[in-house]
Amino acid sequence: MDSAKLIELAFYTLPALITGGVAYFLFHSFFKSEESRRRFELLKENQKQALPIRLQAYERLVLLLERINPAQLLLRVSPPNTDKNDYATLLIHTIQTEFEHNLTQQIYITATTWDVINKAKNSTIQMIRQKSISEEVANAEKLREAILIELTESEAPSNVAISYIKEELKTVF
Repeated sequence: MDSAKLIELAFYTLPALITGGVAYFLFHSFFKSEESRRRFELLKENQKQALPIRLQAYERLVLLLERINPAQLLLRVSPPNTDKNDYATLLIHTIQTEFEHNLTQQIYITATTWDVINKAKNSTIQMIRQKSISEEVANAEKLREAILIELTESEAPSNVAISYIKEELKTVF
């Protein structure tokens, strides 16, 4: 009789265990799916809020690149005297100040874009330094002329960086 009771108990217990197992897996998959959906909604909401901030960062960085563009820089910053080295130092200081003012924008852009901006800044500084140590350049006015002539022969590093930013923004939209 004990074995008949055990078999009867197994007949009642086995369906309950199977039903419990199926319920567990269904609830587990439901909750996992629900958590995934919530994460997706949160990510979507965060992206919606972050997009205007990222665009503003790109705008500020384009403005930075325009301000350190040698053609714009030479028009905006006049030589304090006729010494070419003083003028070159002033131009480089102005570029560094502009750059430092926008350092925090790197949080909102890709590392590659930040590298392009950094290279544009460094190339512009290098161009100014090279022209300022040239023997052909005698004073600040000649330095301005030499830099402008260089810009007519090659594209400004800032323009290259702005073109890169525009291409990257096409992938954002």
